[in-house]
Amino acid sequence: MENYIDIHSHILPAVDDGSANLEMSLEMLRIAVRDGISQMILTPHDKPWHKNRDRSEMDDEIGRLQERVQKEALDIRLYAGSELYYRNGLTEELDAGKAGTLANSHYVLVEFDPLADYDYIRNGVYALLMGGYYPIIAHVERYKNVCSKRDRAVDLVRLGCFMQVNAGSIMGRYGFGAKQFVKKMLKQDLIHFVATDAHDLERRGPYLSACAGYIKKKYGESSAKRLFWDYPMCVLNDEYIVHGIHRDLGRR
Repeated sequence: MENYIDIHSHILPAVDDGSANLEMSLEMLRIAVRDGISQMILTPHDKPWHKNRDRSEMDDEIGRLQERVQKEALDIRLYAGSELYYRNGLTEELDAGKAGTLANSHYVLVEFDPLADYDYIRNGVYALLMGGYYPIIAHVERYKNVCSKRDRAVDLVRLGCFMQVNAGSIMGRYGFGAKQFVKKMLKQDLIHFVATDAHDLERRGPYLSACAGYIKKKYGESSAKRLFWDYPMCVLNDEYIVHGIHRDLGRR
């Protein structure tokens, strides 16, 4: 496996706490291409207390960035998305087109407050599922009340949501606790996506290859292929992931 798909990144220039400008965005994309990333979903933060760009503005900005990518002959394709901070009424915002899914699919990348109560997280996931969306919990290793008990992660996956972790957490860049939690999740096949969550050129850069190599060595090539290509491709194609305990759900 030589190419990867990144479903979580903050490379769109000057919209959130990620890339500061167009030149920084282009340099981040050059790094991504050198690292083997061939497709990337741009997921700027969408938070209720921020002035968020509307979907047409976002599409225009991504189109302009893709044009620059093509002029530089960078072999990478960009897709629109958002990292949605969960709030009451989010399903209705999605239905109205005021909040964005990943690559115009039914998948939504959703984040919560790191200290959110477990019941609040579970209820939010359930609301999105009942609205017809496929929630992917962003960087699940950050949520104290999910990490504290392993059966809670299992419960969420059985409910029907998917789990994304950051490559840096697997590689130990964000502390021992996060690494150990993610390691247990990987052993139990509870992780569906590994993403960069790239914000800059160095500390949170757009790198996946080292992590993919680690997972290939530790868990096998088939696991690496699922996490870095097959499941992300399901998002791009808007195909529901059926794997492992998801088979019990009887969903497409």
